[in-house]
Amino acid sequence: MNKKEVSEIKKQFSPDNCCITRICGCYVDGEKNKKTKIKEAFLSLPEEETFKYFEIFKKTLSGTIGKNLLNMEFPLEQEKEGGAQYLLRKLKESKLKDEALVESFYNKIIENYEYGENYYIILIHAVYDIPKKSSDGQKMFDASDEIYEHILCSICPVKLSKAGLCYNGTTNNIEDCVRDWLVSVPDLGFLFPVFNDRSTDLHSIFYYTKNPENTHSDFVSEFLGCAAPLTAKKQRDSFTVLVEETLGEDCAYDTVLAIHEHLNEIIEAQKDESEPVVFTKSEVKRLFEDCGIEEEKLESFDEQYELATGEKSAFVASNITNTRKFEIKTPDVVINVSPDRVDLVKTKIIDGRKCLVIPMEETEINGIQVR
Repeated sequence: MNKKEVSEIKKQFSPDNCCITRICGCYVDGEKNKKTKIKEAFLSLPEEETFKYFEIFKKTLSGTIGKNLLNMEFPLEQEKEGGAQYLLRKLKESKLKDEALVESFYNKIIENYEYGENYYIILIHAVYDIPKKSSDGQKMFDASDEIYEHILCSICPVKLSKAGLCYNGTTNNIEDCVRDWLVSVPDLGFLFPVFNDRSTDLHSIFYYTKNPENTHSDFVSEFLGCAAPLTAKKQRDSFTVLVEETLGEDCAYDTVLAIHEHLNEIIEAQKDESEPVVFTKSEVKRLFEDCGIEEEKLESFDEQYELATGEKSAFVASNITNTRKFEIKTPDVVINVSPDRVDLVKTKIIDGRKCLVIPMEETEINGIQVR
């Protein structure tokens, strides 16, 4: 899914556009015991509750694609009876009315989700009548030839509210607050099937993680049966290793600068696109070639790439470079430069030592203008 498709689905989480037919939920304590369960027609809930649920569902589809939001394909074996995709497909087809299937779903999450505290599993079924689009991209709400039937799961920590004082209107007094168990924003969640090319894709799942540095890889592999992609930090670290190993002793300032400038140029050129910029193995190799890395240095590139990331892994460009700043770090000094002004920092031999040289124009030290 891309940004536009995510936005289109998120817009359905509102009173005017709501296409949710049913909601199921299971409250689990820190000992993995089911404390209570719900199953309702969504629109039968009090209006105040539906608004709070809408916010949770929107949050489950929020963040950056490639960091918080991950497109993953199911291995073929997961589509057979007993597989993760098979269970999700049956849940969707049952419209969450098969209690045994829903119970099996809860049990599998409880078995594989390691949290250690209370949490709330929310599962909804929705049917979106996909409007056609005219040649100029405008929606034609009176025309549709496909229904997007889907389920969305949100797993939300449940935390005890903070202790404190509050005003009691009944007694007209300031007193100790009653502490309640509050449902927090989702820790993780997923949408199935995926809304790809504004159509149903049964072979993929759209996965959300609140913390992009913790994808809950065990949950992904055991519950969903998918290969957990590298986190944003692991992509950045792997790319760093790949550059250092490829260049070896020739890992020079100018070459590394050229790589990151080229990456930023590509991201800037495609900033209005819905899809994130992704580099496969062949595209990374071409990037290195464009930055002047000699052919002899690239002879072992394939091997180095597989060691650093895995043969089929790819890099999201925004995960391996910082488009907001260019950081130069020594053991004692850190210099942050705007990416479009890295030309201000030069290398120069002074008194036999290689130094970074920066013009001192309009310079401040701790807010004080110096000359």
